[in-house]
Amino acid sequence: MPENSWTENDLGNELDPITSLLSDLDDEDFESDFFFQGLEGRRRKAAVTLTAIWGGTIILHLVSWGSWLIWGFTALLGIQAMRVLLARPLKTPKPLADNTQVDFPYVSLLVAAKNEEAVISNLVRRLCDLDYPKTRYEVWVIDDHSTDQTPVLLDQLAIEYSQLRVLHRSADAGGGKSGALNQVLPLTRGEIVGVFDADAQVPKDLLRRVLPLFGKAETGAVQVRKAIANASVNFWTRGQMAEMALDTYIQQQRIAIGGIGELRGNGQFVRRAALESCGGWNELTITDDLDLTIRLHLDKWDIGFLDFPPVEEEGVTNAFALWHQRNRWGEGGYQRYLDYWRLIASNRMGTLKTLDLFSFMIIQYLLPAAAVPDCLMAIARKSFPLLTPLTALTLTLPLIGMFVGLCRTKRDEPRTAASLLITLVQTLRGTLYMLHWMLVIAGITARISVRPKRLKWVKTVHQGSESDSFEFELGSESKSS
Repeated sequence: MPENSWTENDLGNELDPITSLLSDLDDEDFESDFFFQGLEGRRRKAAVTLTAIWGGTIILHLVSWGSWLIWGFTALLGIQAMRVLLARPLKTPKPLADNTQVDFPYVSLLVAAKNEEAVISNLVRRLCDLDYPKTRYEVWVIDDHSTDQTPVLLDQLAIEYSQLRVLHRSADAGGGKSGALNQVLPLTRGEIVGVFDADAQVPKDLLRRVLPLFGKAETGAVQVRKAIANASVNFWTRGQMAEMALDTYIQQQRIAIGGIGELRGNGQFVRRAALESCGGWNELTITDDLDLTIRLHLDKWDIGFLDFPPVEEEGVTNAFALWHQRNRWGEGGYQRYLDYWRLIASNRMGTLKTLDLFSFMIIQYLLPAAAVPDCLMAIARKSFPLLTPLTALTLTLPLIGMFVGLCRTKRDEPRTAASLLITLVQTLRGTLYMLHWMLVIAGITARISVRPKRLKWVKTVHQGSESDSFEFELGSESKSS
């Protein structure tokens, strides 16, 4: 085994377990309510939420003032939507210059990999050849007991690149991606920790551009814009391209009004002090990035966003894979509200962030779930759906955001009538594509209310390789599929 490879026996002290998250804070209720009701507690809360959504929607149909309440609520959300639309994105600091190399922060770049022989070599070479002083960063790849050639390739690359370190996990190591990242974190040295997926395509000057965003002491993390490398393949990949552009727009606008910036896993950078104060990555969630997002904001940290250059990744190329991936993303997003609702409602993050989070929770999760009883009651009463004003607002905001977001991603291209027409077509196609979220969220809300899940590796197929994701299914043990 190469000198700069590691086995589990080399580990020092592990991070504290998830039950110690933010335990250094004064509020005892904060610690006791933070996460500790387990999967069954999560299921019960989901059932209560679903009952409240359905019951509330039905009652609004039966009372005379129901429509007025919806219109009033739409007006309030409309004000928040206008704040988002009219905000000016924050300026991005200038990249690090060579004359300040002595002050460059030390960075640790992490990749959790399992059976990634088709893509891991390309990523490692990109990371080890970044335009950044070789003595100021390290690359750690965690091989999560791969059964293909991934371990062999990594050991060979560790001989070739001095800054590459490899950690080989055993077959019984648990926690999925979060467990792998938690296991390697005590071995790393960086003040800033970057995380990438195995299929990432990383720009050479990324570190020089992203690190200046940590200039503010309150910035705990920065997310780099994601782009779809294979966007031209078909309708689904083109839709994901538009979806990433919409995400870019929403991120920039929400941050500009003092709202929530969110992590997206691939291309995320976290300040070590912030990560350790939150207890590392949560090993009992489907989406570690969304979970960490909430915990950082609850711990009074801000999350920044870098729109250029992007980190590219492969989009899924068929409806079946997209459905499973988006169900995982949607459920992970839903879980964070179930896990931390009392802390969110206590306004621990501050008024602007809490208001922003509740607004998007309503648009992204509650409204799609309420659409089902709303339509059923409308059919039964032979009337229009009561939530039509809210639905119209929900569709208008992404439509505008997607168009502006696509324009921003093409900032180096000349603006002509033809290019704007192409962008409009991409926006309309992307909006049609995004309708699948209504079905995903409506289904998730009902499913997690009745079915407990277990930790399980699930394959997301990329071109020429398979990449792992983390999901819950029925039962209690984690295993490889």
